[in-house]
Amino acid sequence: MWSTLPTEMKLAIVEVLDSDDVKNLSQVNRDTYAACLPSAFKNVKLANLRALQSFVDNVPRSYCRYIHFLELCTENNVRASELRSVTDTIISILAASPCIEELVLNTRGSLHHSIIPCFSHLSKLECLSIHNSGPEELKPLSERLVVAIAASVPNLKRLSLDRVSRSLMHAPELHGVPPYVPLVSGDDNIPDHPLLGTDLYLPSLLRLPTLRELVIRDTHLGDPRWASVPVNCKLQVVDLGSCFHENEGFNSVCIQRIMGAVGKTVDEFSLTTAVSDAVFAKPSVTPLQRLRKLHISPFFPVDSVVDTISNLAGSPIESLSMQCYADDVVDVCTALEDFLNMRVERGSGFYEKLARIDVTVTANDASSPLDPDEDAECKEAEQRLKELCRDLRLTSRFTLRLARSAGLVPTRLTSLSDGRVRSMTL
Repeated sequence: MWSTLPTEMKLAIVEVLDSDDVKNLSQVNRDTYAACLPSAFKNVKLANLRALQSFVDNVPRSYCRYIHFLELCTENNVRASELRSVTDTIISILAASPCIEELVLNTRGSLHHSIIPCFSHLSKLECLSIHNSGPEELKPLSERLVVAIAASVPNLKRLSLDRVSRSLMHAPELHGVPPYVPLVSGDDNIPDHPLLGTDLYLPSLLRLPTLRELVIRDTHLGDPRWASVPVNCKLQVVDLGSCFHENEGFNSVCIQRIMGAVGKTVDEFSLTTAVSDAVFAKPSVTPLQRLRKLHISPFFPVDSVVDTISNLAGSPIESLSMQCYADDVVDVCTALEDFLNMRVERGSGFYEKLARIDVTVTANDASSPLDPDEDAECKEAEQRLKELCRDLRLTSRFTLRLARSAGLVPTRLTSLSDGRVRSMTL
C-alpha cells in the first residue's frame, strides 16, 4: 500500500510525523528513506564542535539543501590557531544550505571574518540569532563582525544579538575609563561592506531596509549614533536589554535614545529599564505613535513600573504584559493595581485603549521556593489584581513559566499541523 502512494502523498505523511517516527519509517526501504530526508533534515541542531565536525564528515553535502532551521554551537574552547578551521567548517555547511530560513549561531567568542560573504547567498534566511557564550573579557564577539554578517543577509527580517562587544575602532572613548566596558581590538581587518562601508557599528543595523524585528541583550548600547544614523528599516518589534557594565540611569538613556529613533513604526516593545522622558507621555509628540503591545521584563525595577507606564501614556497601548520572579509577584501586582487606580482617576484619554494585562511568573534557579505564607500572599495579590481587571472590563491572565526568559525572543517556526517542532540533534 505504502509503495503505491505517489511521492507527494508520502512527503505529506512524513511531514506530520515526529522525529522518532520519521527515523523508524526511513528504515523501511530505499525509496522511503529518500522520502524521509526532507523531514529528517528540516531542523538540525549541532550542539558542539564535535557534533559539527561529525556532521561534516558523515552527512552527504547534498542533504543540506533540506535544512530550514539550523543551530550551530561552537561553545568548546577554541584556540586562536583553530579559529579559521572552525569557521571553514561552518562555511561548508552554510554554503550547501540554500533553503535555511532560520539560523542560530551560539559562539564562544568570535569567528573568522571569512564567514561574512557566504551569508549573501542565503536568500531565504529571514531569522538570524547570534549569541556569545564566552566571557567578554577573554572571548569577545565583535560588533563589526555581527553587523557585517547581518548586512550581508539579503532578506533579513528578524535579528537577535546577545553579548556583542563594542569595537575599539568605533568606541575609543570607552578605552581605559570606568566602568571599563570590554572592547574588541584587532577587528579592523574586517573588510568594508558594500552597503555600510567602514560603518560597521551597531547603530548601522537601522540601515538594513528589510529588518522588522530587533532583539539586543547584554550589550553596550551607548553609541550616540543610534540617534543620528539614517533609519531605513521599519521595525515592528523591538526588545532591548541592559548592559550590566553600566548603571540603570545610563541604560535608560540609551534605550530611550533608540526608542526615539525607531519608534514611529514599532508595534511591540520590551523594556528592561525605566522610561523617564515625559515626551513619550504626549500623544502628539511621542515617537511611539503605533505602540500597541508593551512587555516589561523580570529585570525591570519594580518601583519604576507605575512611573514608566505613565510616561508611555502617549502611545495607543492595548496590551500590557509583565514578567517577574516569584518573590516579586506581590510587588508587581501592587504596582499594577496602583497604575489601574491611576487610570480610573485620570479618566478618558489615559490608556483608554488598554484591553488586557498579563503577568508571567518566571522561574529563577537562584531563588529558594516560597514558604506557605509567602505563597498565600502571592495568590491573594494575584486574586486582587484579577478582580480589579474584571471590574474594569480588562482581560487578565497569570502564567507560570518554567524556563527563564527576559523578554521577547524570536522563536522557532513550528509545524502548522500540531505546533510541534522536530529537529535532528547531534
